Amino acid sequence: MGIIKAAINAVTGGLADTWLEVLEPSPMGNSTVIAPGQLVSQNGKSQNKKGSSNIVSNGSVIHVYDHQMMILVDGGKIVDYTAEPGYFKVDNSSMPSLFNGQFGDAIKESFSRIKYGGVSSQSQHVFYINLKEIKNIKFGTPNPVQYYDSFYEAELFMRLHGTYSIRITDPFKFYQEVIPTEVITENKSLNFEGEFIKQYNDEFVSELGTAFNNYSADGNRISFITSKSKEMGKYMAQALDDDWKELRGFEVVSVGMGLPSYSDKSQEIIDKRAEMGASVSFLRDGANQQAYMAKNVAEGINAAGHNTGGAMNAFLGMGMAQNMGGNVMGGYMQNPQYVNQNAPTQQQAPQQQAQAAPAQAAPEGGWTCSCGTVNTGKFCTECGGKKPDAPKKRFCGNCGAQLNEGQKFCPECGTKQ
Repeated sequence: MGIIKAAINAVTGGLADTWLEVLEPSPMGNSTVIAPGQLVSQNGKSQNKKGSSNIVSNGSVIHVYDHQMMILVDGGKIVDYTAEPGYFKVDNSSMPSLFNGQFGDAIKESFSRIKYGGVSSQSQHVFYINLKEIKNIKFGTPNPVQYYDSFYEAELFMRLHGTYSIRITDPFKFYQEVIPTEVITENKSLNFEGEFIKQYNDEFVSELGTAFNNYSADGNRISFITSKSKEMGKYMAQALDDDWKELRGFEVVSVGMGLPSYSDKSQEIIDKRAEMGASVSFLRDGANQQAYMAKNVAEGINAAGHNTGGAMNAFLGMGMAQNMGGNVMGGYMQNPQYVNQNAPTQQQAPQQQAQAAPAQAAPEGGWTCSCGTVNTGKFCTECGGKKPDAPKKRFCGNCGAQLNEGQKFCPECGTKQ
């Protein structure tokens, strides 16, 4: 018993009248994993006497499309198959022809373990296994999943939801281990959804922890997980390799994650880390550091007036805190990781300021204040300092020459003053 390839033009041309039946797959949706064949009428000449559209007779033709595995079942056992697209004739006088298609010789061993060893019968059925990627299988974690994030240096707990996809890699293992018996005996289609996949979803969720450990060990941040569908698919395929691929003949292809829902404690850790990151970025600038310290000093002065222990104690405490803060900020400024590369060092700053602001000569009749501001009025426009009085003039009592401040003898006549 077996199948042989048939010429396409013989099926579609004038010789089509010679075929007993032509079978094609029943409609297969995006989640369909197996579907029975359905009879295509050939001018009412079918020799199918059983009243079933899925029972084939010797000489029938079976049509196979791309990404499908056709299996010929007799008494519940697979007697022949093909993974090649095309038309195939049922010939019960021949041995199984085993058209491996995309699988090559890899599945012959699986077939040899389950093939039917008897003679031809009158109950051969045709089924089609879907070899396409089965997508949009939904999952959710009822309990929080634990994940160590090296960026936050903490164990985070979160609930996850999303979708994953699978692909059948060994149709024979899938037929044996996954397809319920009633699907074959009742000639029904089966979709990978609903109550049927509850067990597999439970297994998938239970292995998320293992996949997360591998994801974490590679140094990935949990916040990037929504964009790592292919990587998570590989981690989950590794975690489920023994249970799904080796035992049941299908594997995880990709995983799509929605935004994680963190526990309250985990969210608090994330928020604090984000706040610290913003502060570090802010304090990298020297002007921001000074503004930060000025703000704290102003708050300290305001608090000192309300201190029940006395304003003096408050000011003393504030001074100590300011000195400590200055030391901390000074150390922070010296840290090459945070220092602003464009900011001047403490030694460079006075020099750069002197270069940037050269001293200005006082105009005629003007004066230079002790703060460095050049003025023409009686008070400094910058600090409010009063213009110093002009020094009193002194003259020699002998010759009348003008004396400078501090001279004890006249430079003209030498008379002691």
